[in-house]
Amino acid sequence: MSVLDQESIFTSMLQDGPFAIGDLPPVNHPFSRETKEWVRDISFNPLLKTKYRAVRNQIFDFLGISSFDEVFDLIHRPDVRNDCVWRVHKLLGNMFGIHGGDREICRYLKDYARTADNVINFLRFKVLQSYASHIEMTNEIETTTDPVDLLLIIFNERFHKKARFEAKRKLQLMNLAGSIDQRERETQVEAKFSRFLDFLNDYVWSPSLKIGDLEISYLHSRHDQEDFTCTDVKIIAEEEAKSLVLEPGEKLTLIKRRGFSDNEVEIPIYVSIRKKPPSAQVLKLLRKNQQDPAVAVDDELGLMAVLNSIGDVKRFMKHLTQSAVRAGSFMTLEDISDTLTGGSYTSITTGSSTKTPMLKFFARLGGMRVEFIIHTNKSYLNYIYQRDVSHEEYEIKRIFDTGVAEFLFPKDIYHLNMEEIRRRQIQRCRKRIEED
Repeated sequence: MSVLDQESIFTSMLQDGPFAIGDLPPVNHPFSRETKEWVRDISFNPLLKTKYRAVRNQIFDFLGISSFDEVFDLIHRPDVRNDCVWRVHKLLGNMFGIHGGDREICRYLKDYARTADNVINFLRFKVLQSYASHIEMTNEIETTTDPVDLLLIIFNERFHKKARFEAKRKLQLMNLAGSIDQRERETQVEAKFSRFLDFLNDYVWSPSLKIGDLEISYLHSRHDQEDFTCTDVKIIAEEEAKSLVLEPGEKLTLIKRRGFSDNEVEIPIYVSIRKKPPSAQVLKLLRKNQQDPAVAVDDELGLMAVLNSIGDVKRFMKHLTQSAVRAGSFMTLEDISDTLTGGSYTSITTGSSTKTPMLKFFARLGGMRVEFIIHTNKSYLNYIYQRDVSHEEYEIKRIFDTGVAEFLFPKDIYHLNMEEIRRRQIQRCRKRIEED
């Protein structure tokens, strides 16, 4: 189910649904033509009526009111609003399992607001970089961090339609950020990430190397003119790379490699270790049309490795499981998919390509479940550069094809044609990859 579907769990955010932000706040002019049309539309859909009642009751419970008329007291009377804020903070602290007083709860809420802003700013400065000025947040919304203030803005006619939509959007993103933070505290992700790094340094990487001691190398590659696949690659040293003059269709890619020992043979390996930040997890929840991070986000800990050959890949996997045993934990490899050796699979992830060669699995060890993505030099270069395969293209496609771009920046507010923007952004991406 798409995040834009009327049965989406994020129905309250849709601008073509019963909770759309209009030119006027929802509690004004109850007998207007727009309100009558809204009532007529919702009366024929039992699901929407149920969702409306649920959202309305949540607002009343949140603000401690029994009718929308009481919202104006909260907007115009600071003393009433301050009492409401203190009460709401306590309720949210209990809901998200935050232990401490109001100051501690405020700190967490500000973190959630920062995560919500980071979601929008990530899209502004990366996926939608060429349209950053079009989707820039209203200043007053970006600087507001309290959920009560954001909710009241939705009902405040002094604020423009765009600002009121952005207040509602920020509230939704903050709620997802809170759910993610709660799960990370419950599952102790930070502690597990630290233990994972210790495991790699103590048992996996070569003991002859100091932690952080990396060998600088370059991949000099040639690429096909049709789809920019890697046709040939060789490893060169830093000195040779400095004097190299690239021809059209050639790329020079820096890799800083560690090493591991297998039967006293040192095998170089490039490693990128990842802990998925909260903003990326929020976007994944939206793409998956989920509110529960335990269901949708299973890859917050991950490692990508690049080796010289298929043989080295097999050596690394054996070394990895044996290292886990030396560390006192059995390691199982789950959800294995292997397209490095010529196999194929059908991707169920919107925007991804079935042509992407890689070895992917989850390793369960020491109370952790870590995602591993393994490449050879050639498949890694295809992962970066190949048309319809490169990760940079994938990031663009999945934001548009899952409906997240339209969801966060609806056309009636931002006046953007997302289909045209998708095409242009992919063109710019390809130009940057192939010509820079």
